[in-house]
Amino acid sequence: MNKWKGKSKGNIAGYKIFVWCIRNIGIRSSYFVLYFVAAYYFLFLKKSSRSIRYYFHHRLHYSPFKAKWSVFKSYFTFGTVLIDKTAISAGLRDKFTYEFDGIENLRNLLAAKKGGILISAHIGNFEIAEHFFADIDFDCQINLVTTDQEVTAIKEYLDSVAVRKSNTKFIYVKDDMSHIFEINDALARNELICFTGDRYFEGSKYLEGELLGKSARFPAGPFLIASRLAVPVVYVYVMKEDNLHYHLYARMAENVKKRDAQGLLNSYTGNLEAMIRKYPLQWFNYFDFWDDIDQA
Repeated sequence: MNKWKGKSKGNIAGYKIFVWCIRNIGIRSSYFVLYFVAAYYFLFLKKSSRSIRYYFHHRLHYSPFKAKWSVFKSYFTFGTVLIDKTAISAGLRDKFTYEFDGIENLRNLLAAKKGGILISAHIGNFEIAEHFFADIDFDCQINLVTTDQEVTAIKEYLDSVAVRKSNTKFIYVKDDMSHIFEINDALARNELICFTGDRYFEGSKYLEGELLGKSARFPAGPFLIASRLAVPVVYVYVMKEDNLHYHLYARMAENVKKRDAQGLLNSYTGNLEAMIRKYPLQWFNYFDFWDDIDQA
């Protein structure tokens, strides 16, 4: 069974290769290298390939051939997203174009001076969101709540090659729950707290919700915290499109009662499903998300 263990794949060596390719052969030429990388993953990472193929075949109802071909395209798309993130961090933001959809929701959120909760997912390229904000004079501290300790080393490397240093802070989830105090302090400073709501790992508290026609487990923390705090909640995604173009979506969580974590989760899964169906190759959860592969 291929379960997520709370740490994402990827290492500094891979990012160094991306930086070398970007600097020496350009962004689009770097994509060519990904055909070989994606082929390797497709051929040899059996567990993750099986998991993402289940998503395409059983949840999106692709034909067996289309589902298998989509596995390869998913790996390739994931690689392009990583290259883009690395290129933007290395000072090539002007090579990309950006489109804003619902940015007024973020402006209104900050104008209320209560801080705010952003909930995203492992879809698209949310980590470049702060570079979008630079184009619209959107000066606000973003705090990313994460369980992935590996992100620190990668972030330090990207900061070392970046022309403009990242402004994102990381709040790590801790067993003693001290991260709750960090979140409250950040909100008191009218800062933004960002969660990813689509990755539960074994041993943590969870809620169940339906996504793509089947129940799955979601991390309880983002929805419990967001539903109990008297601050606005916005779903935010940064999606890759053609020709080095990105599209930022910001949608308010509406009609959700206070202290109703399940209601907030249901609102989130409905919003996330719409985004998945629009960008099926950009949902990057390469594990048994629905705990159903062995029965499929």
